[in-house]
Amino acid sequence: MTVRYKLGCVLNYEVITPTVFIFNIEVARLKRHIDLIETLIVIPDQTLNTYIVPDINNRYFGIHAQPGPMTVRYEAEVSLDPHSADPDSIKEMPVQHLPLDIMPFLLPSRFVPSDRLADFARKEFGYLRPGFNRVTAICNWLYNNIDYRRGSSNEQTIATESLILRAGVCRDFAHLGIAFCRALEIPARFVSCYAYGLEPSDFHAVFEVYLEGRWWLFDATRQASLDGLVRIGVGRDAAEIAFCSPFGGIVDCGPVEVTMQRADGSPEPFERTTQAISTEEPAPHAGAA
Repeated sequence: MTVRYKLGCVLNYEVITPTVFIFNIEVARLKRHIDLIETLIVIPDQTLNTYIVPDINNRYFGIHAQPGPMTVRYEAEVSLDPHSADPDSIKEMPVQHLPLDIMPFLLPSRFVPSDRLADFARKEFGYLRPGFNRVTAICNWLYNNIDYRRGSSNEQTIATESLILRAGVCRDFAHLGIAFCRALEIPARFVSCYAYGLEPSDFHAVFEVYLEGRWWLFDATRQASLDGLVRIGVGRDAAEIAFCSPFGGIVDCGPVEVTMQRADGSPEPFERTTQAISTEEPAPHAGAA
């Protein structure tokens, strides 16, 4: 069922020295993100440089900011039409059948040292029947064994540290899920998104797994509805899709304000779907429109 959402964010900074900002906060241009209407305001007014990554459709914009206060405000309306399927019907793909450009999502990365977790992953999940439900079992293990605890990690925490601490936030749950999947030769990637039902509202992190030629969504935190996730960006891990990357001297001014609600104003809470959910078309290669 197609549902229309209103969403956005407000970011405030005090720029100390001339600074280059690179932002990734805009809704990805996907076929299943229908009738996207959006507004981007930067105060004071700035010249923006923009770039859309081919295939995966991450959208970046850059600002060369001078010293002083700066506010970035993004608002959007979009209808989400996710693809759903029976989880029991979705199988894993042997490595020899994977597209070659899927390779980056099989290998260890900065925050996902999957090679170091290979023995653990094989012992915990290697005996399970390959397919969508094995990844669901990974998410179940994370939910049952990792505490969701704000302040337990930071932007430098890697997956192995989260496993040792047995605590983290959505970013850490996603990194661990990706690590376990890659250790089992299942391609997986990090996803940043706006999430309906998340309390308190914030940017959210989940992950996608490549099964039977399509990317499927997973959220081990179970804090939002998979069919209410509006994608911002995808990457090997969080390092590639930070919502803000500043190069210079800044001070954050107050918390990030993120909102997402149904466009019709309905307060209807999300219902956790039992279906497999994808927001992309079939992908014969690593990216998809």
